[in-house]
Amino acid sequence: MEWKGRRQSDNIEDRRGDPSMGGLGRGGGFSFPSGGGMGRRGGGLSIGTIIFLVVIYLVLKAMGIDLLQIMDGGMTTGGPGYEQSESGSQTPANDEMTAFVRTVLAETEDTWNGIFQSQGRQYEEPRLVLFSGQTQSKCGFASAATGPFYCPSDHKVYLDTAFFNQLSRQFGASGDFAEAYVVAHEVGHHVQNLLGILPKFNQARQRMSEADANKMSVRVELQADCFAGIWGKFTEQKGILEAGDLEEALNAAQQIGDDTLQKRSQGYVVPESFNHGTSEQRARWFKRGFDSGQLSACDTFSGPI
Repeated sequence: MEWKGRRQSDNIEDRRGDPSMGGLGRGGGFSFPSGGGMGRRGGGLSIGTIIFLVVIYLVLKAMGIDLLQIMDGGMTTGGPGYEQSESGSQTPANDEMTAFVRTVLAETEDTWNGIFQSQGRQYEEPRLVLFSGQTQSKCGFASAATGPFYCPSDHKVYLDTAFFNQLSRQFGASGDFAEAYVVAHEVGHHVQNLLGILPKFNQARQRMSEADANKMSVRVELQADCFAGIWGKFTEQKGILEAGDLEEALNAAQQIGDDTLQKRSQGYVVPESFNHGTSEQRARWFKRGFDSGQLSACDTFSGPI
């Protein structure tokens, strides 16, 4: 993917190295499979607890003890994605990765602004939050185990900066277009939110059994894959795709199918627990969006999938 030298989005919120936990809240988010938890997230610390922890942290800091530096798994100012400069300030350790994410997000903005405008609508661009380790959203607490996810309550995409390494090393899905697919998929959820699809789903699943909610969730996720494929089509039309890029995205879609993930983690599959779609389905719906470039081709709610 020839992404260097192209426009980069300003809709980035970089929380890496920030010890604060972000805004608290409750709701439902849509996460990208990470080999850990999948689906909705919720919960959070109370305001009183946070104030108490902040006071303890400041007292220890004044004594020369940086609690964040010794907490295992906590948010540390010197954590993944950041390095300490000679002046003592933190700077992104992988500026190229940040530039890449900004560029991919900008490409999704161009795509969906154009599509919405052609339909007489206005596209509201989402913000993408880069974090390292853990953070808070209006959909609740998120950690590296959550995987990239979209929160419809605050219209933000959340991406742990270490996920791309996991995508390549754990899932065997390497390549810049595989990484771009991850971002485009979560932006696809944002498009669903703007179109009213996610609000209807969130309302309907409150009355569904777990099995029925999982089946409907699969349709939601496959449509986001199809929307990501539409974005891929527009990048191809711009002439910025390289040989093998489409195969990278299709391989990524296959590697994070529910059946493949379950076989890898537990050696067998439980179809009734699927909530993202099989490897075959995910690759097929991405390819469908890529081949057509049309929203009408992404109706995963009518007929078999």
